[in-house]
Amino acid sequence: MPYTPTFTPETMTRADVDATRGPLVLEFGTNWCGWCRGAQPHVRAAFEQAGAGVPHVKIEDGPGRRLGRSFGVRLWPTLVFLKDGVEVSRLVRPQGVTEIMQALAQAAEC
Repeated sequence: MPYTPTFTPETMTRADVDATRGPLVLEFGTNWCGWCRGAQPHVRAAFEQAGAGVPHVKIEDGPGRRLGRSFGVRLWPTLVFLKDGVEVSRLVRPQGVTEIMQALAQAAEC
């Protein structure tokens, strides 16, 4: 699963995420969020450069959305990098490709 272009309603539970094997990136935000839209060129470029080795799931976040609350998400976009269901890195409002690439590498290597 390469870069995901749009945020979708949450379909995963925290138990699903915790049971995931291998690397996974959850990106919390919304399609209408200016910060989220501004970060997308960096996120897209990082995933394109990294290849398709790390699944990327964009989750529409907001009040009453349990998955985002379980990760303590407060600002958008928030990227949570996981390995075997355990958080290894987190970026809030990433500003460049390099920091995303470093977090992707960390999730893939752990």
